[in-house]
Amino acid sequence: MSTPPPAFPVVRTAQGAVRGVGSAGIASFRGIPYARPPVGPLRFAAPAAALPWDGVREAFAFGPAAPQPFLGMDLPAGEPGMAAEHEWLTVNVWTPETGPAGLPVMVWFYGGGYLAGDSSVPTFDGARLAREGRVVVVSFNYRVGVEGFAQIDGAVANRGLLDQLAALRWVQQNITAFGGDPQRVTAFGQSAGAGSIAALLAMPDASGLFRRAVLQSVPRLYFSSALARDIASELAALVWLPADADALRALPPHQLVEAAGQLTSRMPKHADRWGAVADAAMPFAPVVDGEVLPQDPWTAVAAGSAREVELLIGHTRDEYRLYLVAGGLLGRIGAEQAGHALRTFVPGPDGPAAYRAAHPSAEPGTLLELACSDWLFRMPTVRLAEAQAAAGGSAHLFEYAHTAGELGGAFGACHGSEVPLVFGSYTAGVANPFHANPPAPATEALGVRLRRAWTGFASTGSADWPHYTPESRLTRVFDTAGSTDPGSTETPQAVAYPHEAARAIWAEHPMDPLDLRR
Repeated sequence: MSTPPPAFPVVRTAQGAVRGVGSAGIASFRGIPYARPPVGPLRFAAPAAALPWDGVREAFAFGPAAPQPFLGMDLPAGEPGMAAEHEWLTVNVWTPETGPAGLPVMVWFYGGGYLAGDSSVPTFDGARLAREGRVVVVSFNYRVGVEGFAQIDGAVANRGLLDQLAALRWVQQNITAFGGDPQRVTAFGQSAGAGSIAALLAMPDASGLFRRAVLQSVPRLYFSSALARDIASELAALVWLPADADALRALPPHQLVEAAGQLTSRMPKHADRWGAVADAAMPFAPVVDGEVLPQDPWTAVAAGSAREVELLIGHTRDEYRLYLVAGGLLGRIGAEQAGHALRTFVPGPDGPAAYRAAHPSAEPGTLLELACSDWLFRMPTVRLAEAQAAAGGSAHLFEYAHTAGELGGAFGACHGSEVPLVFGSYTAGVANPFHANPPAPATEALGVRLRRAWTGFASTGSADWPHYTPESRLTRVFDTAGSTDPGSTETPQAVAYPHEAARAIWAEHPMDPLDLRR
């Protein structure tokens, strides 16, 4: 049995020593720079290596999030050791044992539509995952929105992805001192975090930085350079400037955040140019620019780019329900809206009719939810598992199907509702409107099983259900049906992929980068 970490453990990184906090058998370190603040001449550039420091740096508080809407621009008050105002690029570590322990490492990529995201969200606290699974958990902040993903002249593309590469290189260089094994790194993320990991699977520069990946709800969003530049031009016009790095560098970040918010609300007006992206109102995504990101993930993975990376990949049952509930639209969708969604998000001229035939008694709201769930998350996810299997790689497919208990079950098994269970952190708030704190016993038991599956995969690369193959399409469905005993040794049953009708409709349609309508 390992000795509990000291109250104030000190670890030496390549840049200098850091002092963390020990509590309940876990040492935590927060706000460690992995790159220089991307401001001034470094703004809109690739991340630059962090500068060394003398003495011992206090790693007690999270670094500030990159500029973004919703979460505010002010630094949290009253936290000792807070990083500098523009020190957006920092990592956090939770470990059961510092020193050469050789533990598996799990690196968390947050979501947020490539527009927002912050590793300090309480739901993402890595202590319980580290303690129960005996793994080292790492999280980090990366640039989002205009700072991270806008395609502007004079700026390197996909800066948010380059930040992620820099964080993974920091892990390779430093994680041994925190008890981790750099040869057993698992990248795990949800929504835009999963989409980022999928992009990394297509990037030669990411080769060797992680051995395994858990992808929760991979989004459809990857833009062509032409689409990304056109969106950036519209955004820059809102501040009366060209989409040029030198011009935009003169503006404070919050003005570009405000402009991005205005653009998001106006995107449906540009459906003639931007197609489904306009209807989805999502202005940022990784850009298939041919350099940083050479190909879309489905093409690259099918060609073998991730053959050496073991994948655990899946989606929730009711992905789009989150947006219906949040927008006050649940139960209020009419036939016209449903028809528009089918025409916009279902591929092929016969796709809408095929959806109606597959669900003959479905109400308009159900049809819209199915079409949007499939376009945005479910079909991109299963198609990535198929691409990996076709290339001879390892992929295990899952679906999360537990109905969240809040609001009388209105959320269903919606987008993001599995994340609190993965971390075992149910702090109420924007990141967890789905589950009570403390959770219901069945939810808690399911969370234990999810964490065991995730950390077991990070340790061994295997799962307790069969690999996904194009022939069997076996899928592990995570739900609370059956025993609520988290210690149950019953082998879970894999089933045929639950959404075969949609999968068949999508099967012949490529997942090309989203492009301008010509």
